[in-house]
Amino acid sequence: MFSSTWNFLKRHKRKFIFAGALVGGAYFLGKYAQNKISEIQEREASEYIAQARRQFHFESNQRTCNMTVLSILPTLREAITHQLNSESLTTLLKTKPANKLEIWEDLKIISFTRSVVAVYSTCLLVVLLRVQLNIIGGYLYLDNSLGKNGAAPLAPPDVQQQYLSSIQHLLGDGLSELITVVKRAVQDTIGGLSLKESLSLLDLEQQLGWIRAQVEGSVHTPSADTHTPPSLARYMMTDEESTLADQACGLTEQDVMTIRLLNETRDMLESPDFVTVLNTCLNRGFSRFLDNMAEFFRPSPGDSISTCSPDSLSQVSLPLAKIIPVVNGQIHTICSETPSHFVQDLLMIDQVKEFAANVYESFSTQTQLQK
Repeated sequence: MFSSTWNFLKRHKRKFIFAGALVGGAYFLGKYAQNKISEIQEREASEYIAQARRQFHFESNQRTCNMTVLSILPTLREAITHQLNSESLTTLLKTKPANKLEIWEDLKIISFTRSVVAVYSTCLLVVLLRVQLNIIGGYLYLDNSLGKNGAAPLAPPDVQQQYLSSIQHLLGDGLSELITVVKRAVQDTIGGLSLKESLSLLDLEQQLGWIRAQVEGSVHTPSADTHTPPSLARYMMTDEESTLADQACGLTEQDVMTIRLLNETRDMLESPDFVTVLNTCLNRGFSRFLDNMAEFFRPSPGDSISTCSPDSLSQVSLPLAKIIPVVNGQIHTICSETPSHFVQDLLMIDQVKEFAANVYESFSTQTQLQK
């Protein structure tokens, strides 16, 4: 019996070896596949957690951006009204001075200038802070992710403070330069209009369009490519040469890190995507400004013009002298620290959100460390 069994095994030895190898290989292959699947699942879970953590950090960062904008608006409003003080003129008019007409002409220019400047500077503030805080936010995410490995922080607190203090240019010299440019455009556009001349809302929109064309065209420099849209970046940041010159002697490691952040910000401000986002903000801002003005052009219930007519507002005209006080007061709505329709509109623009996400993504990935 054993002899026949042994002979059977000898005759089919190769088959048994092959079968054994097949079974063993299948077992080890199964274990290998199981281990690989576990590794993939663990890696996917880790990536999902990291992505969720990054998304949470990004959304928190956007809320910080919004609150920062609202907190700075009172300072911006005060800076504008300090340089364009219309209140002193309105107070003077109450005394019925002999040069009343001259004061009204000054009030006309200052009122339009400060409202237009308020729209520009608020839009610039919104987009600039979006860039700055998302660059910082991206670096902070990397610092939090890599800090456990003992790596040096990419954005230490001192660097953050020094970098974010550059917003003072927009509130100071940049604002003064913007006021000069806007005031010249306002003078050229409406300086010759009589106080008695009647303007409709469409007329007002046209006047603002001419002012914008002159302001946004005036920043074009001779050295720039004539096919490149003019940049408003000079109102938000000092030019690169002066920044580096100020830091030329005795650069500390903190200075080098800050200059890097500033240069990265400047690159963002000069990118085509940023120009598109800023133009979108400006269009929305001036559209909201006109919406606010439209409330004062609505026909009263007793007027012959039907309020149901879709173009009834275009049929209403007001003397420029009556429009001036309304325009003059718009700064308190535009630069309001209390969330208003004007600021909320700017903060909620989809293109702004998408651009902020792209900036954050660019500065919160591991590839940023290799630059």
